[in-house]
Amino acid sequence: MTDPFSSDGRKAPPKPFTATEGARNIRSFVLRQGRFTDAQQRAFDELWPRFGLAYAGTPRDFDAAFGRRAPRILEIGFGNGEALRYSAQRDPARDHVGIEVHAPGVGRLLNALDADGATNVKLYHHDAVEVLQHEIADGSLDEARIYFPDPWHKKRHHKRRLVNPAFAALLVRKLAPGGRLHLATDWQDYAEQMWDVLDTTPGIANRAGPRGSVPRPDWRPQTHFEARGLRLGHGVWDLLYDRC
Repeated sequence: MTDPFSSDGRKAPPKPFTATEGARNIRSFVLRQGRFTDAQQRAFDELWPRFGLAYAGTPRDFDAAFGRRAPRILEIGFGNGEALRYSAQRDPARDHVGIEVHAPGVGRLLNALDADGATNVKLYHHDAVEVLQHEIADGSLDEARIYFPDPWHKKRHHKRRLVNPAFAALLVRKLAPGGRLHLATDWQDYAEQMWDVLDTTPGIANRAGPRGSVPRPDWRPQTHFEARGLRLGHGVWDLLYDRC
């Protein structure tokens, strides 16, 4: 598969992730791109060669991509990149790989990374499942993070949720022994589903015990949206799992 951007730098729609259910394919996201600003377009034109990784569908040599050998963190669905940027600034000893399908968020983070002079971040604008399946070696991740994935809150849409048994098994394969899986959600019924799936997934153990969560770790920043929700009495659940 080719780079998701054409030769003139203009974005081509990324291929959606699909999970087969019978004869149908179920997308885990909808591309609600929103307004793509001139600044974000310039970021793709000028900064993608420095920070971007073109999906090729073959195992990636991340040591070559980063120019060093270091522990590696993967964030899936980084949104506007706030948490990824925060972590990269405070954890320069580890390399950070982010995956996001929504172009405006990728463009915004590209500009932020340029302003920071970041050297320990690379980004994919592609399906997370395809990247995990084909570009990330088994046992190569120090940590995987999924913060506030789309809750698909209507019951008829729960089948679209990213965290499911097949995806959990894939994630576990990619974690190194002693590695960590960190998820966060502000939807209680999604937290319940995460527990249903992950507490029974072989190879990982819930650090807080069965159906347990932990206070927000200091490596995950609290967003403005999250703080507002907490003031309104909403819950937030951080789930930590260790690779056995």
